[in-house]
Amino acid sequence: MLDPIIILIALAGGLASRALGLPALIGYLAAGFVLHETNIEGGELLQGLANLGVTLLLFTIGLKLSPAELLKPKVWGTTIIHMASMQLFFMGVLWLAGQLMPGLGLAMNETLIIAFALTFSSTVFVIQVMQERGEMSSRHANLAIGILVIQDLAAVLFLSATKGTIPHVEALGLILLWPLRGVVTRLMERAGHGELFTLFGLGLALGGAALFDYAGLKGDLGALAIGALLAGTQKSKELYRNLMNFKDLFLVGFFLTIGLDGWPEEEALLLALVLGVLAVFKVTLYFPLMTWLHTTPRTALLSASMMGNYSEFGLVVVAVAATTGWIGSEWASAVSLAIATSFVLSSPLSNRAHQLYRRYHKFWLRFESARVIEQKPDTDGAKIIVLGMGNIGTGAYDAIAEEHGYGVLGVDLNERKLSQHSRMHRRVVTADASDPDFWHGVQLDQVELVLLALTHHEENMLVGSLLKDLGYAGRMAAVVRFAEEGRELEQHGFSAFNLYAQAGAGFADHAVEQLKNQDN
Repeated sequence: MLDPIIILIALAGGLASRALGLPALIGYLAAGFVLHETNIEGGELLQGLANLGVTLLLFTIGLKLSPAELLKPKVWGTTIIHMASMQLFFMGVLWLAGQLMPGLGLAMNETLIIAFALTFSSTVFVIQVMQERGEMSSRHANLAIGILVIQDLAAVLFLSATKGTIPHVEALGLILLWPLRGVVTRLMERAGHGELFTLFGLGLALGGAALFDYAGLKGDLGALAIGALLAGTQKSKELYRNLMNFKDLFLVGFFLTIGLDGWPEEEALLLALVLGVLAVFKVTLYFPLMTWLHTTPRTALLSASMMGNYSEFGLVVVAVAATTGWIGSEWASAVSLAIATSFVLSSPLSNRAHQLYRRYHKFWLRFESARVIEQKPDTDGAKIIVLGMGNIGTGAYDAIAEEHGYGVLGVDLNERKLSQHSRMHRRVVTADASDPDFWHGVQLDQVELVLLALTHHEENMLVGSLLKDLGYAGRMAAVVRFAEEGRELEQHGFSAFNLYAQAGAGFADHAVEQLKNQDN
């Protein structure tokens, strides 16, 4: 019955962490360790929330999954080389720790498994940070998530192997899921947009996990697979938005359980803290690998800066290996502390990544490959730039282009969407609005107006700050959804258009126009 109190304490930790400029998940971890010191233990409710959170996390990752993205060398190549290198690195660190602290009693099989667990970076951390910044659709988020998905697949395969059994013959029937894609999509459309649709999504995630578990495979892999099966459809985007808050809520339980596991013994405690600090070295390998495989320096830096940590799946790997007797059970708490330490250190680094890139811009460009240099977008003659070519941005573009023609430029990252705009003879380019390299190629002294029709308020603020730093003196206008967002933008020199408040006025104008036409 203490679970509700635990959740309230987690809320307090999350609020305190947010007030300090850190992700809320740091507060949840801290709350877990504090609760452990007070001898409060979580019950079945908390563990159930944690498990459901991880399942929904993988399902929502699947909904955003692009197989074509995973097949790019910069994704799978970076993942394989990085994991292999980190495996050797951490095996060396653990061997050295065993020599300096014989009391650890590290056997070779324990060294192999713990090092393997430490090769993963945290999917939960990256997605939480990207969602809070409004950067889930950015190139660096897509690259990071692609790498993390391949890492997660490796973890899930390991966990499936620890069952000690081979997949059941029923697993062959899972290939029939693909022909059912159309049926499931039609059912999603019939479910509408309300609570039935959200319940349908929860059922798909939990049902996929149960189906794979029945077939002798890891259930989490099933949630990921079902999500991937539906990826790319219009309803999958809506389902992702509906489940996102549920997933975030349930993951609070996961972060609490890490802290509630408590502290390791003295020597293992010291090793855990050292390992937590060493997680930052992951960034120093991610970045050169990405740029070597033709990723832009900015995308590489922003992606790498988020992955200097350890993964929740690493903890699961160690916990499952302990239940099979492959390693000692005491290593679960040591890895938990290493994960928590890596989160605390990774957070300020990822928060400063944009600033670090802008400050040392020329240095990072030294790593740019020739293939990347050839892909600069054409922005010549642009006088009005529309950032974000969704429904709102497209409407604004069409209205302005009637008068300004070729001088209007649309910018978006969605290449599929941009190809449709090109067929409609709109002038569009593929670029990240928050990328200084894109704006360095724009003649800002000729740009009169920048319209920000981006999805998130945080992204609007980031782009506005960047333009000011680059000396842009023209006008900026942005779409907002809430009054407080509009006030903050106006304080920074924007003209804010409140989508909800002012849509009513636009609707009324439309209705009046219809009445005039009827009278005529």
